[in-house]
Amino acid sequence: MYKLIIIEDDYGIANAIKTQAESWNLETHIVEDFRNVLIEFADFQPHIVLLDISLPFFNGYHWCSEIRKISKVPIIFISSAADNMNIVMAVNMGADDFIAKPFDQSVLIAKIQAMLRRTYDFAESVPVLEHRGAFLNTGDNTLSYNDEKISLTKNEYRILLCLMENKGKVVSREKLMERLWQTDCFVDENTLTVNINRLRKKLDSASLNDFITTKFGVGYIIE
Repeated sequence: MYKLIIIEDDYGIANAIKTQAESWNLETHIVEDFRNVLIEFADFQPHIVLLDISLPFFNGYHWCSEIRKISKVPIIFISSAADNMNIVMAVNMGADDFIAKPFDQSVLIAKIQAMLRRTYDFAESVPVLEHRGAFLNTGDNTLSYNDEKISLTKNEYRILLCLMENKGKVVSREKLMERLWQTDCFVDENTLTVNINRLRKKLDSASLNDFITTKFGVGYIIE
């Protein structure tokens, strides 16, 4: 089932879209916290975004730019401000389409379905994992935090991916070593410790202090 996120502060419009989208078997989420749109985006991991221009706190252009820093997910603007300048600006910020309000619901759904077919018939969705405002992009194996991209080695990425996939749960050293074995190189206790320490130094230098917690005798946890 494809997932649609609606970033629209007119809840009458948002709920009407949600009802129509769900009748076409789209799982739908309406953003509630317009200060922290990226957090809800990462938690929901949508396949497509509907985005208004006029929003509380930050406008749609801001959130389009922020989403583009961590994801290539299709973005469709929906706005009554459909003059050429706004359309050009939306496209320049990374939008894939622009639909003027008021619109016919059936036309909107048809455009969403066409965009989903074009995007996912040929490529898989690239999920983004989030914790404490840091976003792990599984498409390019980077961690983004405060507009900075933190490059990770293959082992550091696999460790962080495993921990973030199990956020709130202790991951044993044995499980992490099994994950690192996927790099086709020998991994022992010392190798894991070295990689964990290097990863922590990178996180600390990006002001992500105590991002990974050690549970002595058990393993590691992100919480």
